[in-house]
Amino acid sequence: MDEPGGIRLASPQGRRVLTTAVLGSGMAMLDSTVVNVALPRIGADLNADLAVLQWTVTAYMLTLSSLILLGGALGDRLGRRKIFVIGVVWFAAASLVCGLAPNAGVLVAARALQGVGGALLTPGSLALIQAVFHPDDRARAVGAWSGLGGVAAAIGPFIGGWLVDGAGWRWVFFLNVPLAAVCVPVALRHVPETRERGARGVRGFDVPGAVLGALALAGVTYALIAAPGKGVAPGVIGPAVAGVLLGVAFVRAERRRADPMLPPKIFAVRQFTAVNAVTVCVYAAFGGFFFLTVLQLQVVAGYSALQAGTALLPTTVLMLLLSARSGELGQRIGPRIPLTAGPVLCAAGMLLMTRVGPGASYLADVLPALVVLGVGMVTLVAPLTATVLASVDVDRAGLASGINNAAARAASLVAVAALPLLAGMGPEAYRSSADFSASFRRAMLLCALVLLLGALTAWLTVRGDILRTPEPCHAECTYHCGVSSPPLDPGDTTPDPEDPGP
Repeated sequence: MDEPGGIRLASPQGRRVLTTAVLGSGMAMLDSTVVNVALPRIGADLNADLAVLQWTVTAYMLTLSSLILLGGALGDRLGRRKIFVIGVVWFAAASLVCGLAPNAGVLVAARALQGVGGALLTPGSLALIQAVFHPDDRARAVGAWSGLGGVAAAIGPFIGGWLVDGAGWRWVFFLNVPLAAVCVPVALRHVPETRERGARGVRGFDVPGAVLGALALAGVTYALIAAPGKGVAPGVIGPAVAGVLLGVAFVRAERRRADPMLPPKIFAVRQFTAVNAVTVCVYAAFGGFFFLTVLQLQVVAGYSALQAGTALLPTTVLMLLLSARSGELGQRIGPRIPLTAGPVLCAAGMLLMTRVGPGASYLADVLPALVVLGVGMVTLVAPLTATVLASVDVDRAGLASGINNAAARAASLVAVAALPLLAGMGPEAYRSSADFSASFRRAMLLCALVLLLGALTAWLTVRGDILRTPEPCHAECTYHCGVSSPPLDPGDTTPDPEDPGP
């Protein structure tokens, strides 16, 4: 086996390393797109109300967004291959439990466990590539990883719909098991171990911060999801107050800790804070949109799961094809215009979706909305990531990217929990075409308003000259088409030359 940092992409080992990284990240990318398509069938099969469908999505996002920074730190400290493999096995085992779940409670619990596995494997996938490949091949390797991962994300809704209409919704989760069965042996045999230079052991991990952050999000999320069914009751107010207090405790704990998971000082950088505010607005709207749109297409427009999944392809295909050009444009004209125009276009696309009702025509009603939305996403995602990385010192790029990614996922989580409440959706709304359609239109208006707030924030706070480098967009942005979060850059992953490996 070749040494870390010296593997060539064209070599047999290089191709195997790329394969295992793509399979691992592909599992998480597929999961972020295929599960939404299966929600109506899950609700019907388990006799579940809208809250269960929300928890099916948010339980996964809760643990993933809370632990993804910790997952990246664990890989850097204990070994990237080790943590990546543990994450893949964990993710597959939780997926198996999801597929076998006899009731909604087991499904939601297994989804939360699945998010833990995702938090371990997601940052490790790209870090593996950047750490083990020869410097001359890293950009091409990351580009190939981005492209192949983008294809997985793009075809995810189609695969999900095909499985739901055919073998059944449980196979959306079973699909991860054979992928892991291929990924793990290849990783153990062909991927060399790497870790952060000079890092040893587990001391210093900010486990209290991760736990406090997860519990704070859990309390607020529970209150938002429970409120439509229970109203203003102690069982709603209590968790909401507890979540807020835990959030305050999290901030205080991070300020006092010498090596926090989320250093508060990084938010003193004005541009970093501004771009993250735009990120929160944008991905909150995206999270709410994709959660509700697959329900609208199936419950109201009468689409099958396969038709609903296929209908969403234009957004991800546009990102797959045009993200690189968008990144280059952002380098030439600066990020301010793309980060303002992109959310405005996305808002227009979501407003166009309000035309989708019973018997809606795909070509006349659905496709124009998704094309406009896709163009908006293409316009903003690559410049958004590049601006996050340019706003901080090079040695903090990995931390900045991780925070940006976690912020996007947390925003999406809160949106999925809050939007049905704000739009007036009752627990049984998705069982009635008329009720769901009316509340869907209100929800799309709310999403559009959040996007316009993001556009205004970008226009007022983002400097036009921040992307001074003449280099094109970072390689991981080149073929990015994930709709759940911005690209994740692990920063400097140069292997320790004195690391003996496993």
